[in-house]
Amino acid sequence: MNKISPVYTLANACQDCYKCLRSCTVKAIKFEGGRASIAEERCLKCGRCVLACPSRAKKIRDDLDVVRGLVADGEMVAVSLAPSWRGATGYNRARLVHSLKAKGVALVGETALGAEQVTLAMAGTLSRAGAGLHISSACPVVVDYVRKYKPGFADRLMPVASPALTHARLLKDCYGDELKVVFAGPCAAKKVEADERPDLLAAALTFGELKRWLRDNQFDAGVQPIDEDSDFSPYRSHEGALYALPGGMAEGLNKTGLLGPSVSLVSVAGLDGFSRALDDLGQDGFKNTVFVEALACRGGCLNGPGSSSDRSEILAASDLLRHVQRRDALETLEVAALVPAEYPAAPVPAAPALGVDALQDALAALGKHRPEDEINCSGCGYRTCRELAAAVAEGHAGPEMCVSNMRRLAARKASALVRAMPSALVMVDRDLSIIEFNEAFVSMFLSESDGGGNGGGARPSPHRLSSLSPSSSSSSSPQGAPALTGKPVTDFVEFGGLLKRVLRTGTDIRRERFLHRRKLFNVHIFSVEKFQSVGAIVTDVTSLKDDRLALARKVRDVIDRNIATVQEIACLLGEHMVETESILSAVAEDYESPEPGEETGEDIGKETAEVAGPGGGTGV
Repeated sequence: MNKISPVYTLANACQDCYKCLRSCTVKAIKFEGGRASIAEERCLKCGRCVLACPSRAKKIRDDLDVVRGLVADGEMVAVSLAPSWRGATGYNRARLVHSLKAKGVALVGETALGAEQVTLAMAGTLSRAGAGLHISSACPVVVDYVRKYKPGFADRLMPVASPALTHARLLKDCYGDELKVVFAGPCAAKKVEADERPDLLAAALTFGELKRWLRDNQFDAGVQPIDEDSDFSPYRSHEGALYALPGGMAEGLNKTGLLGPSVSLVSVAGLDGFSRALDDLGQDGFKNTVFVEALACRGGCLNGPGSSSDRSEILAASDLLRHVQRRDALETLEVAALVPAEYPAAPVPAAPALGVDALQDALAALGKHRPEDEINCSGCGYRTCRELAAAVAEGHAGPEMCVSNMRRLAARKASALVRAMPSALVMVDRDLSIIEFNEAFVSMFLSESDGGGNGGGARPSPHRLSSLSPSSSSSSSPQGAPALTGKPVTDFVEFGGLLKRVLRTGTDIRRERFLHRRKLFNVHIFSVEKFQSVGAIVTDVTSLKDDRLALARKVRDVIDRNIATVQEIACLLGEHMVETESILSAVAEDYESPEPGEETGEDIGKETAEVAGPGGGTGV
């Protein structure tokens, strides 16, 4: 199963502050989906991003469960303690060894023993070397940096493994190859060594993980009796403990007595400083043997990302120096364990060359249209604007990372929004002096037709008008507007009391239908910077009220006219119905009257009666 990378990112915790990028010497950070992630192929696992991240989104892989599993499985486990263990754990030697053995560890040794073996091996190599440059291989971050980013110097790395791997070899030689060696120290990159050399290192813990493991104890080692076997195995170290400090390696090399006057020892602590030291440095031109003791962390291993110590660097260094057992000379010692190593160049693949057009497009996306726009502030984390532009073109960064451009865009958008607002906007400080305003404010409160000037409605004096003329406008004033910045807002508006209230309480106020010089305004006053500055948005609703009254009058007029029309229609319909009724009645009467010579029903009946005679009979 693939392991998590020794240094990784919790994407959901990332706050896009770019501090990881600014701290990374090799810029092994890329931004995807608005979140920073580690570019594995470029990363050195130095852990500087872990220390820099304010939201703790960058993490060092936790391998404590792996070590617990080894102990639980009955493996013979040895702990190799890095030289800075005393300041990092807060334990003394006997208590620390006793506590670890109580956790099931078989033995505890000092990585410094491996450092002493490395010192002897390097001294022998340097004593036989000719003029030229040689670089220490004790720090895995330095080794990877040279291989990936300065491949021309890869063959200058000392051909010996790190003290941790050397110490693991020493312990296995003494106690058997089945021994499982676990390194504990301040270095995140040691986890890479454990991943790559499981035959020597079964796991690597940071001091933070070690302290967490020690806190799991069910007893207080400070009051429990310490057994006689509470000492380092196979024996205690001497000058090797100085490897944790800049110059410590050089002191050990000098004590071997193997180096002649032609060998120069140089110490460099900090990856940035080491990088600058190698810049423009050629292989030729050395008149003697030059050895560079290089450590990636500023101040040496004491300041490693996994040190887990809040102690002062000076106090930690002083404590380490106080407990080092120095010897007069090392020349009588022999190399008991040696792990030969080769460090071939492994350069990071170069990014495809960007065309001129692609680079110009990326610069334009960053708001860099002219050479003077390239301010190279490094706020994004890249050294220059062109480096950021190249990263944008490669898809490793986004235009939003340019802080100055985003600030400029935000200011432009805010200015355009304020300028286009139909409502008046004014901002004042705690003394009610104007600090920002827009043209609508000038039009609403300073127009001559409105009276302008003070709150009483009087027109501004000729002197005030001349002082507020457009020709005296400040850079912060809207284009063509008077220069009001710094003037009391109460000279122009009557809601100064509301502004003071918001300044005092920090609570917004919305006042509708505020009467000011026979006009109605809606006023919204809000806190800009609590207790320091406030703003007001003012809308003239006088015209809106007039419009509503006019509309109401028009509606009422339409209603009245509709009623009149209905009444007129009703009147006409009534007249038409009367006329129609008269005509239809006359027609009916005409149909009911007999035509000339036509007998009616009444006449026929009378004639029948006469023929019948009395009694109903006939006359026949």
